Amino acid sequence: MKKAILIFAFFSFCGLQIIAQENFKKPNVIFFLVDDLGWADTEPYGSKFYETPNIKKLAQEGMLFTQAYAANPVCSPTRASIMSGKYPTSLQATNWFGAPQPDEELKNDKTKSTNPLLSAAYQENLPLAETTLAEALKKGGYQTFFAGKWHLGETEEFWPEHQGFNINKGGYFSGSPKSYFSPYKNPRLSDGPVGEHLPDRLANETNQFMEANVNEPFFAMLSFYSVHNPLAGRKDLLEKYEAKRKALNLKDEFGVEGKFKVRLNQSHATYAAVVEGMDLAVGKVLQKLKELKIDDNTIIIFFSDNGGLAINEGTPTSNLPLRAGKGWLYEGGIREPLLVKWPKVIKAGSINQTPVISNDFYATLLSAAKLPFISKQHTGSANILPLLQGKSLKERALFWHYPHYSNQGGSPGSAIRKGDWKLIRWYESGKDELFNLKNDIGEQKNLIEQEPKIAKSLAKQLDKWLKNEQALFPEKNPAYVAK
Repeated sequence: MKKAILIFAFFSFCGLQIIAQENFKKPNVIFFLVDDLGWADTEPYGSKFYETPNIKKLAQEGMLFTQAYAANPVCSPTRASIMSGKYPTSLQATNWFGAPQPDEELKNDKTKSTNPLLSAAYQENLPLAETTLAEALKKGGYQTFFAGKWHLGETEEFWPEHQGFNINKGGYFSGSPKSYFSPYKNPRLSDGPVGEHLPDRLANETNQFMEANVNEPFFAMLSFYSVHNPLAGRKDLLEKYEAKRKALNLKDEFGVEGKFKVRLNQSHATYAAVVEGMDLAVGKVLQKLKELKIDDNTIIIFFSDNGGLAINEGTPTSNLPLRAGKGWLYEGGIREPLLVKWPKVIKAGSINQTPVISNDFYATLLSAAKLPFISKQHTGSANILPLLQGKSLKERALFWHYPHYSNQGGSPGSAIRKGDWKLIRWYESGKDELFNLKNDIGEQKNLIEQEPKIAKSLAKQLDKWLKNEQALFPEKNPAYVAK
């Protein structure tokens, strides 16, 4: 009798599992990726000057991560990490694609004798051998769509339509828009009416894709060219923020980061206009989701590819209380806004303080779609679905390797974060810095001498990771002239 009961229970359980699988409907995925948006550049993260009502609403309806990271302080490597599920170091794709290689640095009369080191060589495309996130989802039954900035390969064979996306609207080699208004001069985006706004156009293209695929699961990646230079906002928004700046009596404030000028406040009217233009496009897509009545089963991700531009190249924004910005391994260069909404899973208005990184999206989305993991592919990706469900993850270390000089004044280095502690290794000086981010989010107090055991442990873990990733390093510059 007991045996019969057990057999009955077993087959009943199996039957329920089969029914559950049959009733499971794969969630749609909308991934908003913003270019150069700083951690503090939206209202949910504390901006008092830039207005982002749609992003604010998204935060109220989903989960806000306070300690989310890009895998690199510049764009292409982070984008490669999202697409591959790997650390950029594993791909040797550690700099923005198009940056000078070491031999090119030596040929440049303006820079060849400036720096003590030559940047490491790097891979200049996302290899076709990688199974991209789009390819994995497509194989799993998803319709796939890309709009906006790609910047993961110079030649056409590496563009979105050859990396798993059925449709590509605007993605090619360029890391910045030729124009934020039509005519766009973009080989993958036809011109609209003269003066059409690029973020709005990309939102419209995304909406058309969703309408055409409303009855099947889809992965839509709206990868904004905003808020990257060359800054150009809508006239009405520019006038709005010029008036707001005047009403608030705001003046540009600057400090010093090393040898460089760093912005200390948010007061740039054009930048504010570009930020709000992006927010309006986000709102248009979210509204279409509701109109199509598919928002309840759609995962929405909002993220940025690197820190805000606070040093050099116009210094349009401030990342305070974080230190520095794009191109730097301090928090201002790598800590990002991350919002995730999934009504059936995520508690509205929740806040998560667990450190996560851009590589993690790959395994997480496969898990959410109940697709098999590809362990040899997403080697740097943790499944953070438990966090979205209100659970916890085991503590782990996060890593960065940027063996280059950046346009924003950053210098070659590597970093590790574990728990509250972060160690940065600078290759030019040969010195390490140690910070407790819980007590010192602005990384002002170097504790390397006060906490030698912690520094030694982190350095050992960093060394091991760099070796396992087969990291490439900067070398001495034979043309350097000490001053």
